[in-house]
Amino acid sequence: MEEADPLRHHEEVKPIYVKRKETIERVFAGAKEKHGMRWTTLRGLKKLSMQAMLTFAAMNLKKMANWTWQGPKMI
Repeated sequence: MEEADPLRHHEEVKPIYVKRKETIERVFAGAKEKHGMRWTTLRGLKKLSMQAMLTFAAMNLKKMANWTWQGPKMI
């Protein structure tokens, strides 16, 4: 942690670190708000891991469907 913290303040890394809010943090926020990852009724690491994997797999499938879907073409 001590070695990694100064690296994010380098001029080359700052723009990449700023984009983290737009990409990585957005995925976890969407999982919490839209896919029920805020609370769980399951118990045990194995069950929670399965739920998380299925949730993120569904989110990835949704993302892939949006990438491949082509809307109506304007003439």
